[in-house]
Amino acid sequence: MMKSLAICILCTLAASSAAAPAAAEAPGPASQTLALVGGVLLDGTGGPPVPDAAVVIRGGRIECAGSRAACPLPEGARTIDAAGRWITPGIVDSHVHFCQTGWLDGRPDFMDVRDRFPYEQVAAGLRGQPERFLRSYLCSGVTAVFDVGGYPWTWDLRGRAEADPLAPRVAASGPLLSTLDFWLNLPAERQFIYLADEKTARDGVSYLAASRADAVKIWFIPAQKRLPDEMAAVVRAAGEEARRHGLPLIVHATGLQEAKEALRAGARLLVHSVEDAPVDEEFLAAARANRTIYCPTLTVRDGYMAASEAALSGNAPALDDPNHCVDRVTAEHVAATAAFGSGKLDPEALASRRAAYATRKTHQTENLMRVVKAGIPVAMGTDAGNPLTLHGPSVYAEMEAMQAAGMTPMQVLVASTRTAAEAMGRAKDFGTIEKGKLADLLLLEADPAADIRNMRRLRTVVRGGEVHPVEALRAPGR
Repeated sequence: MMKSLAICILCTLAASSAAAPAAAEAPGPASQTLALVGGVLLDGTGGPPVPDAAVVIRGGRIECAGSRAACPLPEGARTIDAAGRWITPGIVDSHVHFCQTGWLDGRPDFMDVRDRFPYEQVAAGLRGQPERFLRSYLCSGVTAVFDVGGYPWTWDLRGRAEADPLAPRVAASGPLLSTLDFWLNLPAERQFIYLADEKTARDGVSYLAASRADAVKIWFIPAQKRLPDEMAAVVRAAGEEARRHGLPLIVHATGLQEAKEALRAGARLLVHSVEDAPVDEEFLAAARANRTIYCPTLTVRDGYMAASEAALSGNAPALDDPNHCVDRVTAEHVAATAAFGSGKLDPEALASRRAAYATRKTHQTENLMRVVKAGIPVAMGTDAGNPLTLHGPSVYAEMEAMQAAGMTPMQVLVASTRTAAEAMGRAKDFGTIEKGKLADLLLLEADPAADIRNMRRLRTVVRGGEVHPVEALRAPGR
């Protein structure tokens, strides 16, 4: 039965990603003048809500946003009645990986299912058919994403997605520079470039710059056979080279000491929480001085834990996809997690992992609030692509975890729009609903400033002035 299920899933991939449902409402062309009228405007700046607002869109960009008096409707404009709705910027996920599937097959270093899903075939499928994930993002209200580490082909997604009205806008850093000589690569293609010494660090950054990467990403993982000072030196060398090329530096560093070294190297974006100790004043002062953005990425380990629990219990994990955006193949994979993971984890190992995670979670949430209170900007990012951190709907759990940690709903909304766009390097283009910016916005059925869980209550996605009812974006067969 396992073999037949695997074959079925692989064979239906192309069909499921190529099909498209009939639209519940025909999208308006971006060239048409459009006005959203009567909704409550939350513009993403953190300012007060504007009731009975108008947002005028022309040529795919925002021409006016504010009260009806401030934004008179142009003659002949197509109008959408937004009364009883809330208008927000589109969500921006500042931490994703298109080279991972959101399931076990993309991370065989965690739970190895290569006997049924050969990694080479999985990687080829990701490269050949990214539309299933692009579509699930837009369907979930995510209008822009930052891919912060993957194979070189992720650079090609940028132009492809920018021109696709059914895709979020994409930035990509390309292959990661890693202090750990990690094995998860392909025979003729790498997503991890080992930082063996300062020369390889500088050469790696020069390669990224020549490839027009949007950033330099370092995977700062302590390696048992390397001294901390040696690793810090190669990270600093990469940071110096990144500055020379004018590229922002992104660092994955979950330990306090590694995070401090990342800040010394000039990190512009930290894409994980410090989770081994409370952040101290030295860390906070360095982050303020650097104008570093802190992306807490609170929930990615929840996906790993859910997969582990499913493997041990034999019960399928829940699929958190309120708007039915996840493609059918991925949904089938999630449902089969227990079967494919059976026997790959023992109870003692899971108990140990659960206890360690609880401690890390406490540090994550407490450190997030220390960072917020210190005035350091925070961006929302999910690390989507990791097991059970699904491309698209995983943003809801991440935003809700930020709220549960103590951030206000409005702070989370700003972190998920304006600050995430800043982290992505595109704040001039989107992230807030302001004159001149791209018309990427959402219509919601409930107030996210009262409770960020209301971001789930998505009604309509507007991407570059084109209107997409959420029903029209749902995955085929879902």
